[in-house]
Amino acid sequence: MASQSSTDPLTREEPDSAAPRCSWPESGGRRVVFLLDANTRTERRVLQKWIESNRPDDVDSNGFQTLHVLASRRGGTTRDPPPRLEAALATDEDPLMAPLRVAWLGQAQEGQPENNTRILRLSNPHDPGRLRQRLTLRRAPDRCQVVVGEPAPASQLRSRWRQLGGTDAAATTGLAEFVVRQAGLALERAERRLRGARYKVPRFLNEEILARPAFRGGLARLAWETGSSEAEVSHEAEAYLTEIAATHSTHLIDLSARLIHALYTRGYGERLRYDRPELERIYQLSQRYPVVFLPSHKSNLDHLVLQYALHENGHPPNHAAGGINMNFFPVGPLVRRSGVFFIRRTFKKNPVYKYVLHQYIDYLIEKRFPLEWYPEGGRSRSGKLLPPRMGLLAYVVDAYHRGKSEDVYLIPVSINYDQIQDVGEYVAEQRGGMKQKESFSWFLRMLSRFRSRYGDIHIRFGEPVSMRQFFAEQDPDAEPDPDESDLNIQKLGFEVMNRINLVTPMTPTSLLTLSLLGKGDRALTLQEIHESLQDLVSYIRARAFPVTNLTDLESRDGITKTLQRLVDNGVVSCFSEGPEPVWAIVPDQHLTAAYYRNTIIHFFVNGSIAELALAGAVEAEDATATFWAEVMRLRDLMKFEFFFADKDTFVEQIRAELAVHDPEWEAKLAGGREEVRSLLRGIRPLNAHRVLRPFLAAYRVVGDALERHDPTEKFDDGKFLSYCLALGKQHHLQRSIRSAESVSKTLFQTALALARNRNLVESEDANIDEQRRAFAEELRTELVRIDAIDALSLSRRARLV
Repeated sequence: MASQSSTDPLTREEPDSAAPRCSWPESGGRRVVFLLDANTRTERRVLQKWIESNRPDDVDSNGFQTLHVLASRRGGTTRDPPPRLEAALATDEDPLMAPLRVAWLGQAQEGQPENNTRILRLSNPHDPGRLRQRLTLRRAPDRCQVVVGEPAPASQLRSRWRQLGGTDAAATTGLAEFVVRQAGLALERAERRLRGARYKVPRFLNEEILARPAFRGGLARLAWETGSSEAEVSHEAEAYLTEIAATHSTHLIDLSARLIHALYTRGYGERLRYDRPELERIYQLSQRYPVVFLPSHKSNLDHLVLQYALHENGHPPNHAAGGINMNFFPVGPLVRRSGVFFIRRTFKKNPVYKYVLHQYIDYLIEKRFPLEWYPEGGRSRSGKLLPPRMGLLAYVVDAYHRGKSEDVYLIPVSINYDQIQDVGEYVAEQRGGMKQKESFSWFLRMLSRFRSRYGDIHIRFGEPVSMRQFFAEQDPDAEPDPDESDLNIQKLGFEVMNRINLVTPMTPTSLLTLSLLGKGDRALTLQEIHESLQDLVSYIRARAFPVTNLTDLESRDGITKTLQRLVDNGVVSCFSEGPEPVWAIVPDQHLTAAYYRNTIIHFFVNGSIAELALAGAVEAEDATATFWAEVMRLRDLMKFEFFFADKDTFVEQIRAELAVHDPEWEAKLAGGREEVRSLLRGIRPLNAHRVLRPFLAAYRVVGDALERHDPTEKFDDGKFLSYCLALGKQHHLQRSIRSAESVSKTLFQTALALARNRNLVESEDANIDEQRRAFAEELRTELVRIDAIDALSLSRRARLV
């Protein structure tokens, strides 16, 4: 298969919506050679009958020829080209090569389309056995369709073969294999137009990549660089390609979709929550350019539910990158045949593996097969998005820059859950536990968790990022600079993450946990919970943040319903033996509740920074200068925790945030201490105490631990983090830390990364003790301001009561 610009009919790409060819090919007086793809005697009879019934009156038996050259659907391989094909290609005449195949359509049931994902078929309706073929012809002959692939003259095929690295014009060695491969690709395209784009999968992928002159040249270079023979490197590359590449089965694509539906509906609602018109726009985009889906990663269900949504809307399966740790029976073989390709966790020191993976990505981009991977690299243990990994993105950017496609579109995808079944594992890891190894027994345990109900799954698609537009907006006239290129790839990655954050919807669960966690360990009545949510809901509506269903939080019945779901899964407790029921986070479930809150916390970070900066500016002589200095210092303090815009944009975001609460805020900031206090008191709701306190408290633990650490002693990250966990537990028991969610290995790791960035970990500076004390004191100061904002919020609530 070639690019869209190819003039070779057998190899050119056509829109998936075009009607399949089903008539005798226009030969222009040439002899027609039908290349038959027939697995059984029944299929051969059907094809012969079609040829006889469609043969024009002016074409006699010498005007066409039939060759049985393919057996492509079962086993995924082809027969060796017959000598008669080589003879036909070697003649002086220029016959027209026309591929021919029987397509078997699935059976619609109860008015449902034949690709209905609710119907579970273990047998493959598109590749029936001999007996079923005969029964189908007898009972439902309309399900048997003859497909004619786009034909091409032998001369065009020979010319194309030479362009791709074949031998001289007089030779035919290897040409027959090339023709068979192109015939199979033409039939796949024709059948896809009959059955739908969801079956657009690569055929002969390994053969095509391995046969490319550029690929072979790269292997020769690697052989020279590594001192190995070309044969050894080629054998190694072929093995790696087999290890990496997905091996699609159209039947497994359908079967996987049905199994996914059966799986997720055990724990979630019948319907996935997403916007079908958005998927249609992405589909139209994918008809012209390669698209790369980049979803957030919160659960092992993420790929499955996205795969189901795409399949349900007629999209082809994504080529989804998966960690080699997931390649265990039966999950590995099943998902590989439905589109997952497995890659090793590390391969920096394996140049052949790296080269093969690079060429595999090149091929997928060039052929417009959709890609998918998690830009975070792994599942988020805290609920927030992780920083993007750049490896695969760099490969795609490189393919784009080398002209494999005129543009590539990155599709940011947010997958959010009302509640998730994985959260117990994340909490254990944050408390210092080991990650569970993926295995068959692990898989069974995961399935068993679906006995509970977790609400709904919400999929949102962000604004696609055009690589062509993105790189055009960088400096197009700059000299090539590897460092600048790496920086642009990082900017691209963070742009995707920001767009994921922007479309992540707020759920009733996430907002309720935000409110409850802000109260610490205190239990609240339904009236108190309702009151605490109203300012929050009003603020969200004013900012037009994405939501799933705010109405559940505007009535007592809706709040009770959401609370009960959290009670059912052990996150919230209800004490009902007193005069009225009260609810609170279960003592050992603060990290669980924090996970749900953290999925939306990014919407409140800028406002919380502004609150803290105002608190720091209250006593300053020059409140305006102090405010902006505090804003930028807090941005730097939290830079490893949250994604921030560039400094100029960030300043404008802070201005816009405060303007929501008071359009005259800048004048008040310059108006003296009482005006600044009035400005701070006017912010509704105050969020810094429930948004930033958990992070600053965890950072304070790391600051305290660094103060106590002997700078002359060799630093061991593992031992240090274990010490932080113990110190954090002690602080919590002494109530110098308000919530157990701050005792988190994940937060300690981020705080340590910040300290290392500030040269506070391993340093030969004689003043390192003083610098560490200053770091710890900075954090203590921020927590004092957090307490002041918390007290202001409580006093406001007390006045309302």
